[in-house]
Amino acid sequence: MSKLNKVAFTLLLIIVIAIFTQSFIGVSRFDGYSEDERIEALETAVTKAAVQCYAIEGSYPPDIEYLAENYGLVVNKDAYFYHYETVASNILTIIAVYKKW
Repeated sequence: MSKLNKVAFTLLLIIVIAIFTQSFIGVSRFDGYSEDERIEALETAVTKAAVQCYAIEGSYPPDIEYLAENYGLVVNKDAYFYHYETVASNILTIIAVYKKW
């Protein structure tokens, strides 16, 4: 193999590796955005269920389990941590959802 062919082969190899690396980074970022959107949707669902409970019963529910039992909220405790902190019966609860690793 001549020196020119070796240089061309090396450049081609670098370009191919760069393309694969960029593709992998792009897929990783896409998956991360999707997870953020899922978490936001879960937080919205919990908030809507809590507000619905407040509208019907006049107070916010004491915990997530109450929403699951009485308002049809579906929770996936195997994949997510749900932080649900009741401040007072007439103040919107503090709601946060975190993905388990």
